[in-house]
Amino acid sequence: MSTATPTRSAFDEPVEVPPVRWTASLVMLNLGLMAGWFGPIQVLLAQQADRVAAAEPGGLSKELLLSVVLFVGATISLLANPVWGAFSDRTRSRLGRRVPWVIGGVLVGAVGLLLLSVAASAVTMILAWSLVQLALNAAWAGGTAAVPDQVPVERRGLIGGMIAIAGTVGVLLGIKIAELTGSIAQGYVVIAVVMLALSVPYVLGSRDIALPADHELAPMRWRQLLRSFWVSPTDHPDFAWAWVTRFLVNLGNWIALNYLFYFLTDGLGFSDDDATARLGLLAPTYGGTTVATTVVVGHWSDRIGRRKVFVVWSGLLVGLSQLVLGLWQAWSGALLAAVVLGAGFGVYQAVDFALITQVLPGAGDRAKDLGVINIASALPQVIAPAVAGLILVVVRAAGGSVATQGESWSLGYGVVYVVGFALCVLGSVFVTRIRSVA
Repeated sequence: MSTATPTRSAFDEPVEVPPVRWTASLVMLNLGLMAGWFGPIQVLLAQQADRVAAAEPGGLSKELLLSVVLFVGATISLLANPVWGAFSDRTRSRLGRRVPWVIGGVLVGAVGLLLLSVAASAVTMILAWSLVQLALNAAWAGGTAAVPDQVPVERRGLIGGMIAIAGTVGVLLGIKIAELTGSIAQGYVVIAVVMLALSVPYVLGSRDIALPADHELAPMRWRQLLRSFWVSPTDHPDFAWAWVTRFLVNLGNWIALNYLFYFLTDGLGFSDDDATARLGLLAPTYGGTTVATTVVVGHWSDRIGRRKVFVVWSGLLVGLSQLVLGLWQAWSGALLAAVVLGAGFGVYQAVDFALITQVLPGAGDRAKDLGVINIASALPQVIAPAVAGLILVVVRAAGGSVATQGESWSLGYGVVYVVGFALCVLGSVFVTRIRSVA
């Protein structure tokens, strides 16, 4: 199934640049996975929470239900990714260590999306989204580890940029599917089909490398597995700082993005349908800026051999986009914020990912260690809805304005976005503490 597999050991650092078709297949895989995640996160889950809350009088509000769904799913993502990564590192298969998890992840993830399409209660909605998160994290763990497995260090900025673009286009694709299909159920079904189709090229040509036949694996014990998720900051300080900086920037970003749909409806006064359509305009605005900058800057980072300066400035741009949203609460401000965020977050994802692959503790645990790093991306998704929701609740309880419907400045959403800005700035500053990477 995986043809033209390199002859080196699975533990050797890659020196051969993978062919274009391999890069294209990895980009397509990531495109499908991002659509599977962010079509629901950005549009469908919010719409579904609104419908389910209206159908269950006396139950959770739409805001609280969405927060619970995102919290539970992100918690599962937080735990599942490093576990699947550790299993992937130990997998013995003629297909290799990574591709079996990709196959299983996209298949089960598609089933979860189909279950979401018929979920009519808060409980079934939470359970179905949890299955999606559990499954797609298995595929993500396998696909992400393929980069340090297959790509030389001097090309990881470029490849990381391409993967970042796939993530951006995947978000856009998911939103457009939700907008154009015309119903929540059809949106989930179409996303599931698209995700499956986009995974096929990678499954057929992954070039995955199997573990050496003489490599001995110690028995898997859960206590030992859990202990392995702790990577000592004393022994690996750069890995620790990379984790902290990614956590802070992602927390600031997710505090802003999780409530974007409600910001457009409650803060700016758009109807649900109009807000969905306007998200469909913000996404290509963000995506166009990302495409225009990410690969160019990722390649630039490879050519000059420097990572930190790009990570710092891109993180600051992400924070600036939150500040624009918070202070200029108008549709024009949202459009400008989308441009700034596109310029910042795409470059941040590309170059920060390349930096992270250079501070991994060891070749034998790449997927597991990338899973630990992924906690810095997933944990903010757990915390951010609670932080943003708490800010809005406190502001409302103190008599401040929240749901102004575009008639006045919303203090609640202003505070949410200023907090996001401060966290992004702090995360960017800490990048300078990483010593082993220029």
